[in-house]
Amino acid sequence: MEVFEKGEKIIHILLKAGFAIKQSKVKGPAREIQFLGVKWQDGRWQIPTEVINKITAMSPPTSKKETQAFLGAIGFWRMQIPEYSQIVSPLYLVTRKKNDFHWGPEQQQAFAQIKQEIAHAVALGPVRMGPDVKNVLYSAAGNNGLSWSLWQKVPRETRGRPLGFWSRSYRGSEANYTPTEKEILAAYEGVQAASEVIGTEAQLLLAPRLPVLGWMFKGKVPSTHHATDATWSKWIALITQRARIGNPNRPGILEIITNWPEGENFSLTDEEEQEQVTRAEEGPPYNQLPAEKTHCALFTDSSCRIVEMNRKWKAAVWSPTRQVAQATEGEGGSSQLAELKAVQLALDIAEREKWPKLYLYTDSWMVANALWGWLEKWKKANWQRRGKPIWAADEWKDIATRVEKLPVRVRDVNAHVPKSRANEEHRNNEQVIHDCETCAAIKQAKRVKPLWYGGRWSKYKYGEAWQIDYITLPQTRQGKHYVLTMVEAITGWLETYTVPHATARNTILGLEKQILWRHGTPERIESDNGTHFKNSLINTWAREHGN
Repeated sequence: MEVFEKGEKIIHILLKAGFAIKQSKVKGPAREIQFLGVKWQDGRWQIPTEVINKITAMSPPTSKKETQAFLGAIGFWRMQIPEYSQIVSPLYLVTRKKNDFHWGPEQQQAFAQIKQEIAHAVALGPVRMGPDVKNVLYSAAGNNGLSWSLWQKVPRETRGRPLGFWSRSYRGSEANYTPTEKEILAAYEGVQAASEVIGTEAQLLLAPRLPVLGWMFKGKVPSTHHATDATWSKWIALITQRARIGNPNRPGILEIITNWPEGENFSLTDEEEQEQVTRAEEGPPYNQLPAEKTHCALFTDSSCRIVEMNRKWKAAVWSPTRQVAQATEGEGGSSQLAELKAVQLALDIAEREKWPKLYLYTDSWMVANALWGWLEKWKKANWQRRGKPIWAADEWKDIATRVEKLPVRVRDVNAHVPKSRANEEHRNNEQVIHDCETCAAIKQAKRVKPLWYGGRWSKYKYGEAWQIDYITLPQTRQGKHYVLTMVEAITGWLETYTVPHATARNTILGLEKQILWRHGTPERIESDNGTHFKNSLINTWAREHGN
């Protein structure tokens, strides 16, 4: 009855506004409707049965054009397919202009798997609001790309309901990011996607595979990184801003580590970090290792892939002096489990060769941190975390027992890049900078350029003078009603920061997040001297920053 009454009101509003309504097209109350090709039932949307039947009946493509048509048919439903991007990547390979069409076993497997995923796709939604609703964002960075999914759960619900699945391949230099940077990137993309679905006011429970918020609130870029400082600033600004929405008892983002990757959280709280007892010392960079010790150095790596719906992992150890590798493989685990198997394999070699010390080089942030201090903590807690067994407890116990007898020095290293590839990337970066008009303007501005100010010529360099003002906007769904605009006086470079109110506090937040973190502390800020620009709070902040 309620649906019928509201439907009548909507029709009346449309007619009053001058729209023509064709009565034969008006559907009355129903438990299930189909709109714009999407099947809606009880607020949940799913793939219509006829669409599923059509896709699953398709024959393997025989040309690039047919492959593109198939990808177009399934691409609309990608939000309902976990790991969509990774599954269909072999199909996109054959559609590239530079590639000849070749339909091989890899394409056939991807074709069959995506059809199976379409046939078993779950319904999404409905989006629910309220204090009892928990919004959980799972994010992960794999070998070939990023994935994240948004779920909602309310009390008395045995399992949550998905609101969407997202995935994409790495773009450009993202494939060279450190494991930590990739996890931060996945969380960053996930927070953006989640905000579009549930808004920015609802609390978000962030569940990455590695801790993310700690890096964000440090506010500085680690010494070992691949992403640019500007990219780090972008990550920090978005995630910390989203986390600060709300109140101290209910922050905008609350980080949780659930089922990472198959078991319980083994990250540390701030208090536990202060109590760490180092078990393995940090090793020196390999190129600084004395020649007589290089024979005791081993590099470890791992991988995991899905073959016919089964996860198969592989762990490898490489000796740089002997130029030989050893590997082991298995089923049912993840790439993180394979990292532990690689460490065990390295210990096997060191014990068999009776080395006095093992220099272990791993690109696993998790392994390095565990050997540096977490093992001691877990052992004291009887291999439990908050009353539950830690993930992969048997493997960690074995490693802990062996490193007590064999001195191990560990170093966390990034993915190894050939010199030829590094030189090529450097040349590409030089070309991009050379072709960039903004880069040229900034470079020119950094050569001291005179400005007319106060009846005389003053010399200012790039970034020393910024002009700021507020612009009023129609109120957004997130309640943002103003944009703080910040223009660099030399080049005209624009930074913006949206806020609900034009206040001194928001002015300071905008300056810190958009200017100080990206361009350094300015010597002069120009404004219209409104109350949101000139008061005791602003003056105190300016004095603290030397203005």
